[in-house]
Amino acid sequence: MKIKELIINGKTAKFPIIQGGMGIRISLGKLAKACMNSGIVATISAAQIGFLRKGFKDNPMKENLIALSEEISNIRENNPDGILGVNLMHAMNNYQEFAEFLSKQDIDFIISGAGLPVDLPEYIKNTKVKGAFIVSSARAARLLLKSWDRRHHFMPEFIVCEGPLAGGHLGFTKDDFDSGNVEDLESIVRTTKEIIKPFEEKYNKQIPIIAAGGINDGHDIASILKSGADGVQMATRFIASDECDASDEYKDMIIKSKEEDIVRVESPAGLPGRAIRNYLTNILETKRIKPKYCVNCLKTCNKSNIPYCITEQLGNSSNGDNKGLIFTGAKAYLITKIESVDEIVKRLIAECKIDLSFN
Repeated sequence: MKIKELIINGKTAKFPIIQGGMGIRISLGKLAKACMNSGIVATISAAQIGFLRKGFKDNPMKENLIALSEEISNIRENNPDGILGVNLMHAMNNYQEFAEFLSKQDIDFIISGAGLPVDLPEYIKNTKVKGAFIVSSARAARLLLKSWDRRHHFMPEFIVCEGPLAGGHLGFTKDDFDSGNVEDLESIVRTTKEIIKPFEEKYNKQIPIIAAGGINDGHDIASILKSGADGVQMATRFIASDECDASDEYKDMIIKSKEEDIVRVESPAGLPGRAIRNYLTNILETKRIKPKYCVNCLKTCNKSNIPYCITEQLGNSSNGDNKGLIFTGAKAYLITKIESVDEIVKRLIAECKIDLSFN
């Protein structure tokens, strides 16, 4: 079995790896350029990207759009031909305004999770920007495919199947985790591959299935490719890179973490999240943290009863405060040093090729 290339929006990535979007301000231009130069797909995160701009608290939407435009322009100056996407959470307020703005930018795709983006095709259908979505079950994939087909006659460029070992916001409820009612990644990939067949036939189009969540090395990549995935999405693995846009303090938390340090937290988005245990997670075990300000970022946020402000805590951590929210995947503790993106990608591919050669 050989590693196949990944084609998105008519462009070819040398390796079937998508660097996952991470916010706030974890995956931006520096990481994107390094990933594209290493032969993989890059994704920046739209989540409160303007957090550090002077006028953010007064006019977050304006500053976010300015920051997005600047990041994309900066990336394209360096690499006009690489595959570049933007992760846009469906749970964000002003989702339509963000999507319509991004549809006019020099990017290849918008990918949405943290909700069901049934409306994404409406904003990009007649543009050069492709759409994709993140799901944690074949059932959710079927719902979105039927909706996109019926309402928009539109199909995703690819689908990311995210398993229970992912970082950040998770597609399973707390009750699912507590009861053990979580489907493993291999099963999600296999069942989704079956779900997409009639849609691929109808549109005469291949819809790549990208596996995500808990993929840390080339051996993990080979295993999931053997299970039927067309590629992988990896986010946490690229935090501990020289080029990642996260602060040194954030990276340090990753490489020093132990398995017992990886915990689940409640998110104001209404979903469980996975993060590194620290001052914030310890405090949240017994009380809430009153927000210092509100930029009205999430549709699902109950401002009077949230455990903490996710914009404030993610933004602070990305800017060097290791007491803030440190989102990460379940296998972060396996990462022990900071390397260049090129070094990481070369080792991933070498390990994957070794395993696939025994197939």
